[in-house]
This record gives sequence, structure tokens and C-alpha cells, in this order.
Amino acid sequence: MHSQVKLGRIGGIEIGLHYSWFIIAILIAWSLAAQFQSVTPHWSQTTIWGAALITAVLFFVTLLLHELAHSLVAKARGLRVREITLFALGGVSQIESEASDARTEFWIAIVGPITSAILGLIFISLDRLTRMPSGAEARTPLAAVLFWLGYINLALAGFNMIPGYPLDGGRVLRAILWWFSGNAERASRWSSQVGQGIALLFIVIGLFRFFVGENFGGLWLAFIGWFLLDAARSSYLQTSILSSLRGRRVADLMERNCAKVEGYLSLRDFVDEYVLHSTNRCFVVTNGDQVVGLLTPAEIRDVPREIWGQSSVQSVMRRLDQVRSVPPDMPADKALELMARENLSQLAVVSDGKLQGIFSQAQVLRFLQIYSGPGRETPRRMAA
Repeated sequence: MHSQVKLGRIGGIEIGLHYSWFIIAILIAWSLAAQFQSVTPHWSQTTIWGAALITAVLFFVTLLLHELAHSLVAKARGLRVREITLFALGGVSQIESEASDARTEFWIAIVGPITSAILGLIFISLDRLTRMPSGAEARTPLAAVLFWLGYINLALAGFNMIPGYPLDGGRVLRAILWWFSGNAERASRWSSQVGQGIALLFIVIGLFRFFVGENFGGLWLAFIGWFLLDAARSSYLQTSILSSLRGRRVADLMERNCAKVEGYLSLRDFVDEYVLHSTNRCFVVTNGDQVVGLLTPAEIRDVPREIWGQSSVQSVMRRLDQVRSVPPDMPADKALELMARENLSQLAVVSDGKLQGIFSQAQVLRFLQIYSGPGRETPRRMAA
């Protein structure tokens, strides 16, 4: 989940918004306006919408504080945090690597719900101080904003502590299981199974509520369940892949015998002679004995088919000095994290200034399919 709108940096962490955030922000402001209208019908429309918009903005500020808590603890524990992105279902901290021990995992996970709970109690306390003495409900715009922010943050803390991986509660459960079992992958599998079970329960309850007449509320719960189900599977898959690669070097997985193609060849001839008759998906472009670049089918897709005959391989390749390179002794899991962080599908493996091979997602998947042990599930796709 990457942000499209950059807001700046806090503590060296980039803050941004995903496009889906604008949709949920509008829906929250709209529903708050309807709620304020029903509770305090004597307010003017300007007051109602002003309170709704201020509450919606402050709600996302509290979400940001929740994610900042995760990120700052991660940084304090020596992990790199690239960015925080707010999107339709809340926020996500882009922590570049997995926690190295159960204690680190526990504190990174639990600090978010603790932050939301503290914020909720602060807002509720302020609400009680500003509420009119005779009113059972918040009567002033300020009290209404504080009342809503207090209870929604307590609800956010409670929801996130549901033991469904990858929610914060699921990560807390994973840390506890990891501490007791001493095995991170086994803890990930168990907490992911719990998370998938809870997600399926959300889906069933949501669909039931929809069919008995609760309409949008039921569908929303089912959608959250579907999102959690996919997230639980993807998170476990990613953890499983990284665990399988630990102890392996880039040199153990890289493609050494890359197919070579001369740079003067036309794209049409290249496709006919190489792509259609080879299982390779990465080709080394040469100029005589010198390696000058790399070419994959992805570069060819960007070229209109009608000019393939007039375009050479060298005109669309990526020059070798433009390709991200790593040394052959780099740990394979670190290389995979680098590819995910920089949104790359392959890395050039270079030693002493010479190309040694190509490390790619395809090579990682091939390795996992061949070398996964008996009884272990073989991952079939890369986690996002």
C-alpha cells in the first residue's frame, strides 16, 4: 500500500494518503453530519457540517498518531520505517523488515492500540468537562466532537486487539506464540489461521446481516472480513517466504546462465527467436563481448507492436548502470526486501564490476517450489 499524496515527514518518516482515503473521508463526514443532525436538530447546517468536517479530520489525525506509535517503536528497536499511508480502512506503517525477536514484535504491535485507548480516554474526559450539566448527550459542537472522537478511538483500540493476524491483536498473539514456541514461522502460521477464522466469521455475520435487512452495515462488515482474510493469507505468505530464504545468499538463487542477445537485433526478431521459444524472462544485451544492458518482456510491452521491426533491442533495454545491483554474498531475504521496498522485479548481481547473474522474483518462486521441505506449503505467489 503506497501513498499517492505526500503530506511531509515526521521523525524522518514520510506521511502520505492513498486515493481511497478521500472516499472514506467523505463518507465519514457525511455520516457524522447525519448523526449530529439527529442528536442536535437545533444546530444550523453550517454548525453541523463544520463539526462533522473537524471531527473527520481529527479522527484521521488520531489514526496517524496510532501508526506513528508503531513506527517510532519500530525505529527505536532498530527497524527502518519508510512511510505511513492512510487509506480507506485506516492506516499502515511501511516497516521494511520483520522484527528479529518476539519482544520487539510485541511492543511494536501493542503500542498502537495503547495509543488509541489513551487518546479515547483523554477525549472522553474532555467531553465530560465541556458537556452541559443537564444534558445526557453532548450539546455543544465542541463536546459533540470530543464525545465522538473518544468512543471511536476506544472502539479502534478494541477492534485492533482482535486476535486476527495481521491486526495488531493478531501480531500480539503471534509475539506471544513466538515467545512460547521459539519458532517465528510456526507462530505466524497459527496466528494467521486464527486471523482467517475471524475473517470468515466477519464475512458470514456481515452477509447474514445484509440478508436480514441491514443493507450497507452488513456489506461493510463482510468487506472488512474479506480484507482481513486476504491480508492474513498474504502476511503469512510473506513471512513464510522470508523464513525460507534465511541462511541463503543471492548467489544461491540467482540465474547464472542468462540468455544473451545482441543489441542490434530488432524487437520483432527478438520476440520470434528468443521470447517465443525460451522459458527465460530476462535477457542480457551484449555489444560484442561487452554486456551493455538487460531486457525483459515488460520493456517490450511498452513498445507499439507496429514498430517492433524498426526498434532495436538496444533502444528499449535498461542500461546496466541503470539497474539496481547487489553483491552475490548478500542475504537472499534482504535482497527480496530491497525488491519489495523499491518495487523491483529483478536485481543485477555484480562482483568486481562484472555481471554474475540475475536475482528475480521468478528465481525465488522456482527455488521455493523445488526446495520447500516435505509437509510445507509451497508459496504460489509473491506477497504484495
